[in-house]
Amino acid sequence: MSPMRFGAFIAPFHAQRHQNPTLALQRDVDLSRHLEALGFDEVWFGEHHSSGAETIASPEIFCAHVAAKTERINVGTGVISLPYHNPLWVADRVTLLDHLTRGRLMLGIGPGVLQSDAQMIGLQASDLRGYLEEDLPVLLHLLRSEEPLSVRTDRYELHDAHVQLGLYNPDIEIALTSMFSPAGPVLAGKHGLGILQLSGLAKDALAILPDHLASMEQTAADHGHQFDRSGFRVVGMMHLAATKDEAIADVAYGLDDYFDYAQQVIGGNAASGLNFAQRLEWVLESGTAVVGTADEAIAVLENLIEVSGGVGAFLLWGHEWASPEATRRSYEIFARRVIPALTGTSRRIEQSRDSAAAGIAARRAKAAAPASVQ
Repeated sequence: MSPMRFGAFIAPFHAQRHQNPTLALQRDVDLSRHLEALGFDEVWFGEHHSSGAETIASPEIFCAHVAAKTERINVGTGVISLPYHNPLWVADRVTLLDHLTRGRLMLGIGPGVLQSDAQMIGLQASDLRGYLEEDLPVLLHLLRSEEPLSVRTDRYELHDAHVQLGLYNPDIEIALTSMFSPAGPVLAGKHGLGILQLSGLAKDALAILPDHLASMEQTAADHGHQFDRSGFRVVGMMHLAATKDEAIADVAYGLDDYFDYAQQVIGGNAASGLNFAQRLEWVLESGTAVVGTADEAIAVLENLIEVSGGVGAFLLWGHEWASPEATRRSYEIFARRVIPALTGTSRRIEQSRDSAAAGIAARRAKAAAPASVQ
C-alpha cells in the first residue's frame, strides 16, 4: 500500500449563530489554500440544503471554485447525495468537473444525511439507503461505459442515456460514505469503490474498522474486484496546540456552538452533555476527538494504524471549534509534526543528523584521549 495520505473533510460546520455566511464560505476557500501550502493531499466538501450551518449546497461548484484557486491539492465531493439527483446529470457534471480540474477530482457519493433535506423534496430518510443502492449502478454505468442506458424507477426515467464527454481521468477515485453499519463497505466492495469512514476516532468507532475492512475485502473478491486499502479513508476530529491547556482554551471558542447544532438542530450527540465542561469531558473520555498536542495526535493515529492494519488516508473533520487563527495553527502543527511522524519523511534527516553528531562525538573523544605511552 502507498504511504498514508492526509487531508480535510469540510461539511462544513459554520455553527456559530448570527455570523456572516459569505465570510464563512470564504474561510473554507482560504483553509483549502492553506492546506495545499502545508502539503496536505486532499480536501472534501459536503452537500446540504437546510439546517443553517452546513452551507455548501453544491460540492461540484465548490470543488470547481477551489480548484481554480489552487494548483496541486485534490478536491472531492464529500459527498453528493445521490438520491436527491438524477444520476445522468450527476455523471454529466462530474465528467465536466474532472476535465476542468485536469483529473484532480475525487467523487464521494452518499445517501444524504439531513432529514430536513430529504423532506423538502418529498423523500423519507429511511428510504435513502435503498435509493442509493438503486442509483449507484446507474451512475457507474454512465461514467464508465459508452453504451446507452435505459432505466425506469419510481423517481426518474432514462431513455438511451449517455454522457457525451468521457472522463478526463478514467481511474477517478470514487468513495462511498460509511458510519457504523457495514452497509457502506459491502456496497463499496461490490462495485470496487473506496470508503469515507465517518464514524471517527472514538473507541467504539475504531473497534468496527477491522470488520468493515474484512467485509469490504470479501465482497470485493466475491464480485471480481481487487481490494485496495489505499481507497479507505478515516475521518476524525482534532484540534492541536502547543500544550493541552492551550488546546482546551482554544476550543472554548466554538465547541458549544457545534454541539448545540448537533443536539438541537439535527438531533444527534445526546450523550455529549449540555455545557462546555460536560462536552469536553465526553469528547476526551470517549476518544471522539483529540484536543491536545501533536504527540497525542501521533499516538492516536498510530493506534488507528495498528487497529485497522493500515488505511489509505486520514482526514481531519472541519468543525470550527476554535477561532480561524487557532484552527490554522492546528493544521500547521499537524503538518509540521504529525505527518512526518506517520509517513517517515523526516527519518533520513534525523539519521543524517545523528550520524554527523556521532562523528563529532567520536572525534572529540579521540582528541581528549591521553597520548599512548611509547
